[in-house]
Amino acid sequence: MQDQASSDIAAPVLASPAPEAPGRPGMELDALHEEVVALGHAVRAEAAAIAAGWPAVPDDRGFALSAANLAHYLALRRRDLRPLQRRLMTVGLSSLGRLESRVLPGLDAVTASLAVLAGKPPRSWPPAAAFFTGEALLAERAREVLGPPVEPHGVAVLVTCPSSAADDPAFMRGLVAANVEAVRINCAHDDAEAWGRMIGHARAAGRKAGRALKVLMDLAGPKIRTGAVRWPDDGKHLRPQVRLALVPPGGLDALPADAPSFAAECLLPEALHLARPGQRVFFDDAKVGAVIEQVMPWGLTLQVERTKAGGVKLRPEKGLSFPDTELTVPPLTPRDLTDLDFVAQHADGVAYSFVQSPQDVALLQDALAQRRPADWQRLSLVLKIETQRALHQLPAMLVQAASRQPTAVMIARGDLAAEIGFGRTAEMQEEILWIGEAAHVPVIWATQVLESLVRTGTPLRGEMTDAAMAARAEGVMLNKGPYVLEAIAELDRLFARMGEHQNKKTPQLRRLASW
Repeated sequence: MQDQASSDIAAPVLASPAPEAPGRPGMELDALHEEVVALGHAVRAEAAAIAAGWPAVPDDRGFALSAANLAHYLALRRRDLRPLQRRLMTVGLSSLGRLESRVLPGLDAVTASLAVLAGKPPRSWPPAAAFFTGEALLAERAREVLGPPVEPHGVAVLVTCPSSAADDPAFMRGLVAANVEAVRINCAHDDAEAWGRMIGHARAAGRKAGRALKVLMDLAGPKIRTGAVRWPDDGKHLRPQVRLALVPPGGLDALPADAPSFAAECLLPEALHLARPGQRVFFDDAKVGAVIEQVMPWGLTLQVERTKAGGVKLRPEKGLSFPDTELTVPPLTPRDLTDLDFVAQHADGVAYSFVQSPQDVALLQDALAQRRPADWQRLSLVLKIETQRALHQLPAMLVQAASRQPTAVMIARGDLAAEIGFGRTAEMQEEILWIGEAAHVPVIWATQVLESLVRTGTPLRGEMTDAAMAARAEGVMLNKGPYVLEAIAELDRLFARMGEHQNKKTPQLRRLASW
């Protein structure tokens, strides 16, 4: 009869060294074991150095474990693990490709298995609970921010409210009936009176259904936009090689006669002072790409390098992006602080636009504490990742935010793509998902999800694939549009199917039914 202890995974006992694996010499297994042991030591040491540069973690919210795992993950991913991965695969062990939520347990389990294969003194595997604690924390924190998932697939749906929702109680009732978990109110539109009516309708619809509808309010932030514009007599469209003047508010009348005939105000004049020749400027969600030619006393001259075929009409109130310029502007505008008076008292959480550093996070937390001193930490905080600097600072921002209040990350793909380029957006949205999972912090997949379906009632093939990728996040945001309920129903069906095939990065090997 097999010895009971020898089958105990938690504490294996081997009577004699394991036989040498066929085709796998003992020396090679020894070397592989030593390499993984050294990797574990290095990850632990480097993680301590990484965490030392982060904000302090208070003891009252239980985030210390998550912060440590995030530091271990960053230390692990500072090295190219691909050669090691392939060697581990050949001996039937984990290739380390699914360690996000459990870095040290994963490394320690591989180390223990290699020790057995190499005939070394046995050691205990990490307990099973250590593997899945991170998953449980992530699910719990997603519920805190987005509410309990109504559908079993576990991806919460967040819907942006149109202005008409203020005077249409049926809109919120429809969302509740469609099993939506949360709504988003954009403070860049409407006013406190309208927001109050929207929230009142949301609370009433939730009470009638017997469940709460979470309300997140999105601060407008210092978004840079065009103000007044000027065109030449022969057309209003920007095309490649066209020159353009960018001026501060009220600066169109002060342009000299030799200035470009195309001109636009930049409603954040500080950007004009900080920009330098050779840096890029994007207009209207990167529909127009230009490069700064000269910095003039009255503003900037730019040359357009890229537009869609036929050009793009220069319009007021369109977004401007300076991806190469270090913009040191306050993340909270005077309007944001005024809006925060309402948000702190009426919303369940606040979405932070153009946050770029842990200091920015602390600034908002201080503002919340002033407005709601007794329990501001009950408000959730959604960090919108929209800039290159925010990407670099994401781990430190997560520590500052999630160690003090419920936190989520929003991949704001529109503004982010304008900053880093469309080609890198797909790559970086993956990495943001990994960082969120390593910190046990939920991620919201946002911007143009099923956009064609929401607006026209007919989805595009490409956006269906994009929405399927969103199943790996904890939440997905839909924009406003006349067919939003149809889009919600399509998402539910899509997530139900994808949930049987994929959990985060792990394929779920359910039985194939097509062959």
